[in-house]
Amino acid sequence: MVFLRILATLVFGFYVYTGYAQDYDKIIRVFDESYKLEEQQKYEEAINKLKSIYDEKSYEINLRMGWLYYVAGKYEESIEYYSTAIKIMPYSIEPHWGIIFPLNALKKDDEMVSHYQKILEINPNNSIALFRLGLIYYNKKDFILAEKYFDKVVNLYPFDYDALVMDAWTKLQLKNTREAKILFNKALVRKPGDKSAKEGLNLLK
Repeated sequence: MVFLRILATLVFGFYVYTGYAQDYDKIIRVFDESYKLEEQQKYEEAINKLKSIYDEKSYEINLRMGWLYYVAGKYEESIEYYSTAIKIMPYSIEPHWGIIFPLNALKKDDEMVSHYQKILEINPNNSIALFRLGLIYYNKKDFILAEKYFDKVVNLYPFDYDALVMDAWTKLQLKNTREAKILFNKALVRKPGDKSAKEGLNLLK
């Protein structure tokens, strides 16, 4: 069933692309103009350029509109276009990463969590999604869930400083002092003199 859904998505995507293939010259020109306007921070003008060729079935246009509305500070509109891109290409990771920007700006942590989890459904070992979920749960003081995600990042990247030090702090919060001490010391090996790791070790004395 999963294979059939993926096949259907690919077929649909092919249909979307071929549906406006004859307009590629115009699309390329408008995208090029929008990039130049973005460089000048003329976001509204860039958005209006894309509106002139807007196609609700176009993944690329919706993705680009989502980004431009985000940098223009119009977060709700950004979410709307990224959501449309997700509907068009549900197995793509790109729009899930994109939509996290406006959601973060609006401090919608729960919705961010759902998109990080969707990324992990598609790519279970995505270390960035795992780490950021760990941070969200750490800040919520849900240290058990935070540990789950930080542990996985440390298993994937055993010498990654950020993962080591956050996993150490999480274990300290859970009173797992032995593992916390090991991880803080490993963080210091990776980043000698690090204040966070030293502070953690001082609390364990």
